Amino acid sequence: MMAGYILYLYKTVRKFWGEAIVVTQELGDIIGNAVVKDSILNNSDTVCLLDQTRFKDNYKDIAALLSINETERRKIFTINQLDNTDGRSRFKEVYIRRGSVGEIYGVEVALEQYLTYTTEKPEKQAVEVYVEYFGTYPRALDLFVTDFKESKLALGEFVSRVNKSGKPINLLSYKPIIF
Repeated sequence: MMAGYILYLYKTVRKFWGEAIVVTQELGDIIGNAVVKDSILNNSDTVCLLDQTRFKDNYKDIAALLSINETERRKIFTINQLDNTDGRSRFKEVYIRRGSVGEIYGVEVALEQYLTYTTEKPEKQAVEVYVEYFGTYPRALDLFVTDFKESKLALGEFVSRVNKSGKPINLLSYKPIIF
């Protein structure tokens, strides 16, 4: 039943010059059902891929499924592999293909954005420690980032210290909020 709906959805969206978007961490979610696979892949003009190194050994099947030629495949396997991080903020790379040719793009976000949307449990927990102390997410996030930058630690080490202590790092230097 759901497969029929997805097929209908894709055809209807395309008919009205729209584009449906599917995001998955498991390709098996899409290719496990022939109707879903055909409706999504046959009606997709744009393909975005993140780091594919964990699929490198079995990439022939994926490449065939997504119509990826050898030149594009070589590009895909450079994602996050180049030594181009010196003097730059945290960023990840993504492959975006529209039609038959794609390129690798760096996606860089502010630390505040990264911490807001991260799915890394230790980082989320460390920010929550600050939220518990300071009451609001925006204030906690600002103070977390300030403390992190002043600490001169790597993010992982800073997060580890916050989680271990269970309290903000520079607790004594904060001015109280007067309501």
